[in-house]
Amino acid sequence: MSITAFLTDSTLCIGCKACEVACKEWNGVPDDGLTWSGFSYDNTGALGHSSWRHVKFVESGGEAEAAEPLAGFGGNASEFSTWTFSSDVCKHCEVAGCLEACPTGAIVRTEFGGVFIQPDVCNGCAYCVVACPFGVVQKDPDDGRAFKCTFCYDRQKVGLGPACAKACPTESIKFGKLDEIRLVAQERLEELHSRGMNDAQLYNPSDTSVGGLHSMFIMRGDPRSYNLPPRPEAPTIYNEAGWKASAIGGAAMLAAVLLAFLGERR
Repeated sequence: MSITAFLTDSTLCIGCKACEVACKEWNGVPDDGLTWSGFSYDNTGALGHSSWRHVKFVESGGEAEAAEPLAGFGGNASEFSTWTFSSDVCKHCEVAGCLEACPTGAIVRTEFGGVFIQPDVCNGCAYCVVACPFGVVQKDPDDGRAFKCTFCYDRQKVGLGPACAKACPTESIKFGKLDEIRLVAQERLEELHSRGMNDAQLYNPSDTSVGGLHSMFIMRGDPRSYNLPPRPEAPTIYNEAGWKASAIGGAAMLAAVLLAFLGERR
């Protein structure tokens, strides 16, 4: 089996939400309601137990403002404001905080490299919810269990690509072998930079404790505009400091008890 990955290119996304619909139809995910959120045209709001794909509407301010296009500057020039879309999804981290926090073994790493929650094993403890550095995993308040993108594990097992990538009309969601997707991302970045989109970058934090993603993103500007942390960390890296503090506290309490006991005997 090959280790696979997503590449979501916000410079190609047109915000049609075909990926959201395809994900819901294939996986039987319920709708999120049609409530008007007041935030652009986005009625989904964020990833959650019933939104495994979420198309973000991102308005980015440039270095300058202009009421109309200026000679020498294209519509995608980094100096001016742009309105872009980006299809968000579970990052399927190389070091997944949700997987490390799960006490029941409900969350596993598949042979394709994705992180999969087994719904029949999940007990609804929600440790994975607080352990995810991206806020992807959410507990269903009615069902009681946690849910997120499955990386279309069932489709991959029979040689099919994820439903969202198949449905995307502009191929802004690419799917393939991990090494090949990384090459595609670098080639795309070089192309964008040659076209003057100097603020385009690849989001794949491999230099943090997350260790890289199996769902990478090409975006323009600050990752925080896309609700992506600049340096995400797996919460388990703080365990060592916590254990040390506990050991020091325990030793201090033991010393205090011994001193009190010896003082009483005197």
